[in-house]
Amino acid sequence: MSGQNQSGYSSLEETRRVLSLILNLVTLPKDVETTVQTQTTFTADVDFPYFPIPFKESETAAALKAIEASFAVALQNTKYNGHQQPRSGQIVINHEKTTAFLFQAYLAKVGAFGKLDREVKKYLKDTDLLQAQSDQYRRMSANLYTARDPGQYYHIHGSLEASTTLKMIGLEPFRPDLKTHEAIVETIEGKVKQFSIAELETLNAQNKQAGVPVLKHEEFLQTPHGKSNIDLPPWKVASLETTTAPRPLPSGPAERRVLSGIKVLELCRIIAGPIMGRILGEYGADVLKITSPNLSDVPFFQVDGNMGKHAADLDLKTPEGREAFEKLVLEADVVLDGYRPGALEKLGFGPTYMTALAHKRGFGIVYVNENCFGYEGEWASRPGWQQIADCVTGVAWAQGQFMGLNEPVVPPFPISDYGTGCMGAIAALTGLYNRATVGGSWHGKASLMQYDLLLFKAGLYTDDVQAKLRSEAGEEFMKMTHSHSVDQISGNALLGLKQKHPHLFDDPNILEKWTSKAYGYDVTVVKPVAQIDGLELGFKRASRPNGTDEANWTSFTSDEGEHRLPTLN
Repeated sequence: MSGQNQSGYSSLEETRRVLSLILNLVTLPKDVETTVQTQTTFTADVDFPYFPIPFKESETAAALKAIEASFAVALQNTKYNGHQQPRSGQIVINHEKTTAFLFQAYLAKVGAFGKLDREVKKYLKDTDLLQAQSDQYRRMSANLYTARDPGQYYHIHGSLEASTTLKMIGLEPFRPDLKTHEAIVETIEGKVKQFSIAELETLNAQNKQAGVPVLKHEEFLQTPHGKSNIDLPPWKVASLETTTAPRPLPSGPAERRVLSGIKVLELCRIIAGPIMGRILGEYGADVLKITSPNLSDVPFFQVDGNMGKHAADLDLKTPEGREAFEKLVLEADVVLDGYRPGALEKLGFGPTYMTALAHKRGFGIVYVNENCFGYEGEWASRPGWQQIADCVTGVAWAQGQFMGLNEPVVPPFPISDYGTGCMGAIAALTGLYNRATVGGSWHGKASLMQYDLLLFKAGLYTDDVQAKLRSEAGEEFMKMTHSHSVDQISGNALLGLKQKHPHLFDDPNILEKWTSKAYGYDVTVVKPVAQIDGLELGFKRASRPNGTDEANWTSFTSDEGEHRLPTLN
């Protein structure tokens, strides 16, 4: 259906244009490209953007979802080589489901409570080990502030630890006396603005923190790193080794879940990395998420990010943890690495290890890295998160200008995280396709920075579209400035969306509810985006907190999981 639209802009038409753009930036297998061009239908209830942002986020993500689904079709067809079963069919990518995918953390619930509800904390496992999330002062160690020079801004980022960043600018790690947002901002920004950008960069490098100067897009493109990366494809897949034979996907007489029997070992935290695993789980893979019991993680992001998975703790710095991990990876088809570049390599489990493993066991492996700054250029080894990528590439400045300000503003929701997770999943599917058709082992790479660069290549909305989105955003959202936190900005964006588009928050075509034994309450999550004729997409089990399961593959066969409830009521 064409959907309702009272303006001249069509999200569906623009999605097709963005898809053509992406197809010119990447090289896909011929059958995948043919499928995405001839067997994909884009639909919308409202043929217009939803988010109060200047970028074509939903259109870009819908194009990526079409490519993702086309790989699933191609992979399913490799099982039968065109003989035993009819080739899998038509793909439908819905605009509303894609939009929900991009802010799913704010649609998810445990019991009756969502991410921004204070009551939800008691329903979650406390993995915020260093109080970098639960203490508002420490949380604001990851925020955007003015620097000393007029018109200059810097996004400091204490990551999940906070103390190091606060100490480096001369502040105590805890300030229980600061009770309000205004008092916290006055204290932290008062310190940040004592430093120039160059001084903050030096401190940041010395302390190995994830801060970054806030650049306009044209400024980023003039940096050596920008010049090194602007012409690279949004994601990459390269060969690790070519000696192992083709490895067909497991198949059965009536198997409609394309990745059934595929084992995915996920070593990721927060959003983009776990979303890679979540997507592979939607297509039927057994996804085992491994986290360290000694590393912090954001508790609520596990509600939607851990859907369909098992989640276990291992400390890879101990002999016992290493031994257990080596047993797991020996059977793995895919390894997802969302940690700082080189972190797993230092532990001995990076691409070099994976290549040797493939030779040892006799069949290939797919290894996918997801990071902030990409894999080429002088900043490739810098740590980072979505806000860091958004600030350095120019997304934050464009958001501020969209809001009528002469200052940067971090955009609402972790949208770039989810888009990057989709690109990483495509890289993993590409590796599996290559392994099935030509053999070998494959190394996929995706980054937040490259997703943001893709947004700029897709182009900003026209002035009239931006004006309509501003009019729908709500008065409170338009009051946001550079120093407001991402949750404050997102919370006010939610108010506008709920008022103008309440169907996004209760549509059973978008959301589903599951019983969760691990949480002890029902969980509400966003459904998979793609619909593919002849294939089954969906989860096998509800989400669980990190560390719930045993670190083995055998429990997947005996796990009864939970069940999806028939309605959202």
